[in-house]
Amino acid sequence: MNDALMRRITFNPGIFGGKPIIRGMRIAVEHVLGMLAAGSTFEEILEGYPFLEKEDIQACLLYAYRLSAHERFEPVATR
Repeated sequence: MNDALMRRITFNPGIFGGKPIIRGMRIAVEHVLGMLAAGSTFEEILEGYPFLEKEDIQACLLYAYRLSAHERFEPVATR
């Protein structure tokens, strides 16, 4: 399942400078993640972008998870 989801995330140097996009379309993974971060539901995103599928949104989340799993976050010290 994870591999099938990840195949939905593609790259094209001619679209958004090679940023990850969904199934070769002109919608960036970061755009979908931004909508989710702002509180949009899957249903709201799918209503606004009827060419997307639920699995596309899941693929964006999986992509973000895989990226963050390899990142180290250093919190800023506060006084």
